[in-house]
Amino acid sequence: MGELATENTGGGFLREAMHNRRLLGVALIAAIGGFLFGYDTGVIGGAMLFMKKDLGLKTNGMQQLTVAILLLGAVTGALIAGWSADMFSRRRTKIVSGCVYVIGAFGCAFAQSYWQILAARFWLGLAVGCASFVSPMYIAELVPPKIRGGVVSFNQLMITSGILLAYIADWGFAGFSNNWRWMFGVAAIPGAALAIGMFFMPFSPRWLIEKGREDDARKVLSRYRDSDDEVDREIEEIKDVSSNEASLRDLLKKGVRRMLVVGIGLAVFQQIVGINTVIYYAPTILKFAGQKNTGALTQSVFIGCTNVVFTIVAILLLDKLGRRFFLIGGTSILTAALVGLGVFFASPSVQHAVPWLALACLLTYIMGFAVGLGPVFWLMISEIFPIQMRGPAMAVCTMFNWGLNFAISYTFLTLTSAITKQGTFWLYAGFGVLAILFFVTLVPETKDRSLEEIQAELGADTDAALTHEREPEAARA
Repeated sequence: MGELATENTGGGFLREAMHNRRLLGVALIAAIGGFLFGYDTGVIGGAMLFMKKDLGLKTNGMQQLTVAILLLGAVTGALIAGWSADMFSRRRTKIVSGCVYVIGAFGCAFAQSYWQILAARFWLGLAVGCASFVSPMYIAELVPPKIRGGVVSFNQLMITSGILLAYIADWGFAGFSNNWRWMFGVAAIPGAALAIGMFFMPFSPRWLIEKGREDDARKVLSRYRDSDDEVDREIEEIKDVSSNEASLRDLLKKGVRRMLVVGIGLAVFQQIVGINTVIYYAPTILKFAGQKNTGALTQSVFIGCTNVVFTIVAILLLDKLGRRFFLIGGTSILTAALVGLGVFFASPSVQHAVPWLALACLLTYIMGFAVGLGPVFWLMISEIFPIQMRGPAMAVCTMFNWGLNFAISYTFLTLTSAITKQGTFWLYAGFGVLAILFFVTLVPETKDRSLEEIQAELGADTDAALTHEREPEAARA
């Protein structure tokens, strides 16, 4: 329990990857999983401008469900992946997810009706949920502990890169016949790369040990560790953690309840400030602001570039300035940008005087998210929970995150009709204010702090909770 709660982020990861080239291969495969998630998050916004006419998506409800059903597939895929990763291995599960993704990409590209695009998007979501769930698990079990934080940040960078390339694909194919079909179809390429690449990756050492294949696990670890002593120590840690891992029921114990509240709060606020309305509907929002299709797609590329650039800024500075600095500062910036968007849509005179204000506010919003809630949520939920309960705790937080992602994506167009465009952005700004208050009062700083220090600030006692849970068995023994 005396381990540091934080590890090196981007810089440490890149140095270690260059020192051990095999790690670079692992990182690239993990990046494909994150890239797939990002691409399908970003591509639908541009495709929707064209496909709604071809497929007869006449109502807001039909358009919203076409966007959001991917998230229902992702939740289902994550649930299946958890079982599959334990039963058949992380490696085989990722191979299958790559194949599923290829089928889903072609299914979207060749869809001829509303129901066919729904089915294809749901199928695609199965692969997205599987890849986004299993990839961090697989990588965390394979790379050295000292750079796991860097992998988290690197994966977030590749998600934003996937979003950017989706916007570029939307812009590039805009002038083509059947353009939206090409936007979906090219996604089969990285899906195939994931499936093929995983054939050359090893099994997870933890999975091998759980299956009684300790010698094979030792061979795998020896390729990625500097010494036999490091290999021996990690094998013993894997055995210890596997025998003492917490269950979902343990998360409800008094000693860890506040940790879970912080993790779920981060998951919820990352979504309800409206990030996926901007990612999924950026071209639509820009059309609301008066842009034509081509102009909206071009300006969406600027949003994608801003997302990537400021994610890199966060990766480079998170360990220097701390998580709370970026979390509170970034959320404050995006909240101010949401207020500005509301002002723009509320005032025709503002729209006439400063027509560029909508794009400026969207860029500012993305900047605030990219340095704050974007990378910090995923990094902090990997830091605030002890290793014995990290798996089930992160699964719970991820489910809340995806659930709110679906809710926000499915209600955006309905909200703009019901409470106006400005009312919708001001509602998200209100959630931003609540998020800042939550972060200031409840979220601890995890930079350079031990688990004991984090638990003390949260008033938590994980050891006591786990011990209490197992006391009856010990007493009977």
